[in-house]
Amino acid sequence: MMAGTTSPMLPGLQQGASVDHEVRWFAPYGCVVYRGEEREVYMGGMLVGRFHQADQATRKVLTVMLAADKRIRREALAAAFDISDSTLRYLVRTQKAGGLTAVANRRHGGGESKVSPALRRKLEALFVAGASVSEAHAKVARRLGRATVGVVRKEWAARQAAVATPTATAGTSTTATVSAVTDEEQQRTADAEPSPHGDTGTGETSGDVLGSAHVQHAGTWLCLGLLEAHGLHRALAQTRREAGVSAERLRVATEALAAALCLGEGCAEGVRRLATPTAPLLLRRPSMPSEEWVRDTFRALAKAGAVRAHLGLAGRYLASAKARGGDEATLFYVDNHLRPYTGQHVIRKGWRMQDKAVVPGTTDYWVHDADGRPVFRVDVPAHDSLCEWLQPIAKTIRLALGRDERILLAFDRAGAFPDALSQLRDLGIEFVTYERRPYPALPASAFTQTAELDGETLRYTEARINLGKGRGRLRRISVVDDDGGEHINLLCGEPTDAVRAIAAMRGRWRQENGFKHGVERWGFNQLDARKVEAYDPEAVIPNPARRRLERAFRVACIAEGDLRRKLADLGVDDPRRAKLDAALIETVEHRRLLDQQRASVPRHAPVKETELAGSLRRHLGTYKALIDTVRIACANIEADLAAVLAEHLPRPAEAKKTLAVLFAAPGRVRVGTRTIAITLAPAGSPAEHEAYGHFWKAVNRLNLALPGDPRRRRLRFHSST
Repeated sequence: MMAGTTSPMLPGLQQGASVDHEVRWFAPYGCVVYRGEEREVYMGGMLVGRFHQADQATRKVLTVMLAADKRIRREALAAAFDISDSTLRYLVRTQKAGGLTAVANRRHGGGESKVSPALRRKLEALFVAGASVSEAHAKVARRLGRATVGVVRKEWAARQAAVATPTATAGTSTTATVSAVTDEEQQRTADAEPSPHGDTGTGETSGDVLGSAHVQHAGTWLCLGLLEAHGLHRALAQTRREAGVSAERLRVATEALAAALCLGEGCAEGVRRLATPTAPLLLRRPSMPSEEWVRDTFRALAKAGAVRAHLGLAGRYLASAKARGGDEATLFYVDNHLRPYTGQHVIRKGWRMQDKAVVPGTTDYWVHDADGRPVFRVDVPAHDSLCEWLQPIAKTIRLALGRDERILLAFDRAGAFPDALSQLRDLGIEFVTYERRPYPALPASAFTQTAELDGETLRYTEARINLGKGRGRLRRISVVDDDGGEHINLLCGEPTDAVRAIAAMRGRWRQENGFKHGVERWGFNQLDARKVEAYDPEAVIPNPARRRLERAFRVACIAEGDLRRKLADLGVDDPRRAKLDAALIETVEHRRLLDQQRASVPRHAPVKETELAGSLRRHLGTYKALIDTVRIACANIEADLAAVLAEHLPRPAEAKKTLAVLFAAPGRVRVGTRTIAITLAPAGSPAEHEAYGHFWKAVNRLNLALPGDPRRRRLRFHSST
C-alpha cells in the first residue's frame, strides 16, 4: 500500500479478510495483484487486465497503456509490474515508434523477429476471421514455420485478452472480462449463423449488450440503431447469403465501418481508430475486428452483388421521397461529379469543374432527392456525357417507383440537348433544365406573371420552343427577379407546373451542398478499391496523339496571329520587319504541317491502336459501390437527425456539426430487461445541452434497437449534466 493514501477496496475482498496475495500499488486508484503466477491489474476498483507470469507480451502492453496516464508515476508503475525504469522507458519509446504491436513483439535478447509487421498483420487478420493455426500456416507456408505461426497466434490472443475491458451488467456490482477464445470458438463466432436466441456456441450471446460505466464512442449507437430502420441490413441480406457471410459477421463489419464513418474517418481503414479498450463492448463482440477483416467481408459481399445491394437501399430512399412528395411529381436532382485520382496508374481523364481542367479520375452520376439527400450513384470511368445517362437513370427510378408514378428530373445545361430532352418526354418523364445560350433577350414588359418563393418575388413568362427535326416542342419559362436583372430560361415538359419548375431549379444548390458535404464528411471521393484491371483494348477513346496535335495546332495559330498583328503595326521600312517576316514564314509552314498531320490522326481510336495500349487501367467499382452504400445510409441518417436537432439549437445551421460531437461522445451503458440506457457525455454549451434534452425525447420515441440484439431492447438516450 502506498504511504499516506487510502487504498480502494479490491473487487471481491472485504476489509479484515485474510488474503493469500500481494498487492503492489502504482497509484491511489490502481494496483497489480499477484496471485501465485497470475497477475491482475485493477483501475478504480475495476479489473482491466489479467496475465500469466510468463506472458511477457501482455505485461508489456498493459504497462505501456497505463504509462500514457500522466497522473501515474512511471517509477511506481515499473515497480508494480516488476520491471526496471529503463525497461519501461524503452517500451514507451518502442510504442511511439511502432505501436503496441512493436511493444508486444519486443524480445529480451534484442534479436529481430523474422515475422515482419506486414506478415504479422496478415496473420492477425486471419485469426480475427476465425482461422486456426494450421489454416493460417497454410497461407504463409513458404515464409514461416507452423511453430512460429503458433507463437504469433498466442501473442495475438494475449493482447486481445489484455485490452478487454470489464463490464458490469445493470443491477449488479460484479465485473467480467472479455477473454480471448480458442481457434474453434473463433471459427464458430465468425462463420456460424446465430440461433433464434443469438447463441453462437461460445458461451456468449451473439450481438448481446453488456453494460459498463464507460464505453468510448457510445454515441455511434445513435447511428447504428437507425441503420436497421433505414433498411441497410435488408438491402444487404440477399448479397450476404450468396456470399456465404454469416449474419453476425455482416453485422459486426457494417457497424464497425459505420462507426468509423461517424467519427469522420471516411473509409474502411478508419476502423482501426475504434480499437480502444472498450471496442468489444461497442461492437458486442469478443474482440475488436481489424480493418483488414472488415475489408475482406465487404470484398466478399461486393463479389456477390454490390450493385444489387446499392440499388436495394436506393429503392427504399426512392419510395421515401415519393411518400414525402405527396400527389405531385417526385423531384430528383441528377448531376455528375468527377472523383479525382492521384495515384500511379494511367486512367482516363475527364473535365472537373472545380479545377477548370481535365484531370484523371472517374465520373460519378449522382441522384439526390428534393432535400439534397443522396439516393444512389453510378460510376462512369469513360466520362460519358449527362445526355447518355439521363435515360438509364430515369428508367431505374421508374422501375423502383412504378409505371404510373410521376417523376420530375432536374439537371443542368449539360443535359439540355434536343435528343436527350425528347427521349425523356417520350418515356413519360417530366424534367426541367436550363436552356443553353444563345437565346433572345426579352423586354421587362414581357414578364407578366409573378411567383413568391422563399420570400422573394419573381416574374416570369411562358412560351414554346421547337426542338427541330420533328422532335416536337417544349415549354420555355423565362424568369427574372423583381429587380429586373438578367433573365434565365428554363425548359420543361407539359405537365410540370411553372412555379414548381422554377422552385426546383432554384433548389439545385441543395445537391451542390450535398456533394460538398458528402466529400468532406463521409468520404465519397475516397478511392476505396485500389485494384485495377486493364482497360478494354477494343474500347474507343479520345486519341491522345490527336489531342496533342490539336493543342500544338492552336498554339501555332495563335503565334501566327501574333506575328501578323506585329507586322501590321510596323512601317514599310522598319528594320524589324525582315526578322518578323522570316518568323512568320516558319510559323505558317509549321502550322500547315500540323494541319496535314491532323488529317491522318483520328480523333477517336480503339485503345489498342493508341499509345495507351497496355498501360491504360480502370478501377473496379463494385467494392466502392458497397462502401458507398453504407456512406449513403449514414449521410441520410445524419440528415434525418439534423432536421430534428436543428429545431432546438441556437444556431440551426450547425446541426450536423453538433451531431458529429454526439457521435463521438463516450457514455455509460446500463442494460435492463426491456431497455438499454445510454448516458452520453458530449461537449457543448449550456444552450446545446438544453437542445440535447429535447433531441433525446424525439429520438427515444423512435424505439430504436441495436441490430443483432437477441432481446430487441429499446435504446434510451440521455445526456449527463
